[in-house]
Amino acid sequence: MRLLVVGAGSTGGYFGGRLAKAGRNVTFLVRRSRAENLRKNGLRVISPHGDFSIAPKLVLAEELDSAFDAVLLTVKAFSLAAALDDVAPAIGPGTMIIPVLNGMRHMDVLAERFGKKAVLGGVCKIPATLDGKGRVVQLGNFHDLIYGELDGSQSPRIQALDAFMQGAGFDARLSEAITREMWEKWIMLASLGAITCLMRGNIGQIEAAPGGLDFVQGLLDEVVAIVSAVGEPPSEPVLANAKAMLTAKGSSLTASMYRDLQQGAAIEADQILGDLVARGQKAGLSTPLLSAAYTNLGVYQQQVR
Repeated sequence: MRLLVVGAGSTGGYFGGRLAKAGRNVTFLVRRSRAENLRKNGLRVISPHGDFSIAPKLVLAEELDSAFDAVLLTVKAFSLAAALDDVAPAIGPGTMIIPVLNGMRHMDVLAERFGKKAVLGGVCKIPATLDGKGRVVQLGNFHDLIYGELDGSQSPRIQALDAFMQGAGFDARLSEAITREMWEKWIMLASLGAITCLMRGNIGQIEAAPGGLDFVQGLLDEVVAIVSAVGEPPSEPVLANAKAMLTAKGSSLTASMYRDLQQGAAIEADQILGDLVARGQKAGLSTPLLSAAYTNLGVYQQQVR
């Protein structure tokens, strides 16, 4: 199987790098500036599970001239539109597209452009970032990549993809309920992002502040209400785990969106919060806390632009 990883940042660089290190046929589609860094220094990963460096196989958009068996789409959600044109030559009649973007809007965009049959469901869970030297730095121990057919079927192609992903140094899992897992991830992303960005602090600091626990519970309730109305309700264990993580005493947990905000970088507020607010409004739900967080980040985005 030939895999094209779109992007070699913290997500694509980590999972694609692990796969390439394990001997899988992996090519990275990257911008010219990133290609120059990778050709000079290699793809370097700093991880609690072991540091490594590889000489990655790279391709620029203008060099793509054939279809791949699978495409792992790891770009930021706000970069999706530009990425679609770049990756189009790699999409053939039998290509599987595995998106691990945040939110759910990208699923409709991909299906409209390449056809619903080409698109699989995908979820990744990894705390990672690029440092000033262009290295992928894993910030925690977990590194999960989850994928599956949207209808939950065990098709030959998804089984082949699963075999390709297994044993590469991260936790790969084939899911029969990938759509629900995507909605569940959105609950955690939106809640954690809204809570830490609006309050400008980590979970431990917010929990310890006056009214902090009530705020966290109220915002989580809003997010869960939207997802339950327009998507798939979360399982009880997932909901209990989310509440525990978002209210843990002394926790240093923050959202990647908050870390991007602190660095003055572009953020995925529209895709993670805005789209959720819009779906809630369409369903007739009142979401004052989530809406306040989205408005707050809208002001930030104007300043960044």
